[in-house]
Amino acid sequence: MSRVAITGIGVIAPGAVGIDAFRTLLNSGRTGIGEIDRFDTAGLGAHKAALVLNFTPKDFISPMKMRRMNALSRFGVAAAKLAAEDRGGAAFPAGMGVAIGTSFGPVQTSVDYMKEYVEKGAALAPPQLFAESVANAPGSHIAIENGLRGFNVTVTQRESSALAAAMYAATQVAKGNVPGALIGGVEEVNEMIFSVLDRVGALAHANGTVDEQSRPFDRRRNGIVLGEGSFVAAIEAEPARQPYAYIAGFGIARDTTATISDWGTGHEAVVKAMRAAISDADIELSMVDAIYGSGNGGKPADRLEYRAISALFGDRVPPVVATKGYFGEYAAGGGLQIASAALAMYDQNLHASAGFESGDDEMQIEINRQARGTALDHILVNSLSAGGGIVSMVLAREGE
Repeated sequence: MSRVAITGIGVIAPGAVGIDAFRTLLNSGRTGIGEIDRFDTAGLGAHKAALVLNFTPKDFISPMKMRRMNALSRFGVAAAKLAAEDRGGAAFPAGMGVAIGTSFGPVQTSVDYMKEYVEKGAALAPPQLFAESVANAPGSHIAIENGLRGFNVTVTQRESSALAAAMYAATQVAKGNVPGALIGGVEEVNEMIFSVLDRVGALAHANGTVDEQSRPFDRRRNGIVLGEGSFVAAIEAEPARQPYAYIAGFGIARDTTATISDWGTGHEAVVKAMRAAISDADIELSMVDAIYGSGNGGKPADRLEYRAISALFGDRVPPVVATKGYFGEYAAGGGLQIASAALAMYDQNLHASAGFESGDDEMQIEINRQARGTALDHILVNSLSAGGGIVSMVLAREGE
C-alpha cells in the first residue's frame, strides 16, 4: 500500500496522559497497574487493573458538552485534542475520516441505562444514557468536536479492534478517498466485564507463588490484567512535517481453530498475517528490526504468537517488545501498541518489556528487557484476538 504518515498522537493511558508522559512510562519499565478502588472486588480472584487515574476531563471538554458524554467518549475526545496539539495545533481538514476501535464499548453506560429503565420505566429513563450506550458514540463525538465530515467507522474486534480500524482508515487515505483520518481506540474498566473475565479464569491472580501482575510471554504468566484508556492518532497522505512513522502495510488472517470467544492453536494463521503485512509494505523479512507483540500474559495467546514468530523468522528473530505489561489488555483496543511502536520509530529507541523475566522452555524469541537506542527502520506490530482475529501492521521510518 502507499505509505501513510502518523502526524500526531494523543494518549490517555494508565500512568500517562499525553505523549511525553507516555514516552516516560515506556522508558521507565514501570507498570500502570494497581489495586481497584472504583468497585468492590471482594469474592473475586483478581483485584488489580490498569486504570487511568490522573485524567481530568474538564481540562479538555467544556462542562456542558461533558455532561453529554460517557467515560469512553470523554477519553476519545480528550485524546483527539491531544493529537491535534501534538500535530501542531492547526484544525484538522474537514474531509478527514474517523475510525475507532473498542473491544467491548460503553458497557457501564448500558448497565446504567438498563438500571434506570427497570427502576423508572421507559418514559423516565434518561434518553442521553441510551444515546451513549452504542459503541460508536466516541467516534461520533470525535468527529463532531473536530468538524470532520469524512467516513466514521467503529470496529469491535476484541483485542484487535484498534489495528483493524487503523487498517480501514489507512487504506482509505492511501487510495486518496480522504486527505487523512483520526484512528484510535477507547476502553474502560467496569465491574461487569471485570467480573465476567474473572469468573471464566481469564484474569491474572496471586496464587502463592506470584503476585497479581501482567506478565506477557513470561513462564509465570497466569492471565491478563484488564486495562483502559484511549489512543487517537492523526494519519495523513501529505504530512506537513516529519511524522512519527509511516504506516506501510497490513495483513489479516483468521485462526480457524479458535472458538467464538477463546484462543486457538493455529499459529500458521498468525504467520500468514505477518507475512502479508511485510509483503504489503514491500520489504523483505530480514528488514524487520523489531516486533511490538500482542502478548498479554494469557498462556494460550502468548504461546500462539511466539510459535508464529519463531516459525516465520527462524534463526533470525528480531527483538520483541511486549507493552501490555504497562497498560493491560483491551486498553484502547490495542491502539496503545501503535502509539508505542510509533514512538520507538521516532525516537530510535526500543522500549523495555514490563513484567517479563524468563520465557517458556520452548520459546525461541528474544523479549527486550531494557530500553535502548537502536536503528529502527521497520517495526512489525501484531494484534491477536480471542475468537481468531489477527491483524499485523508494518511501520516504516521513511515514506518511500
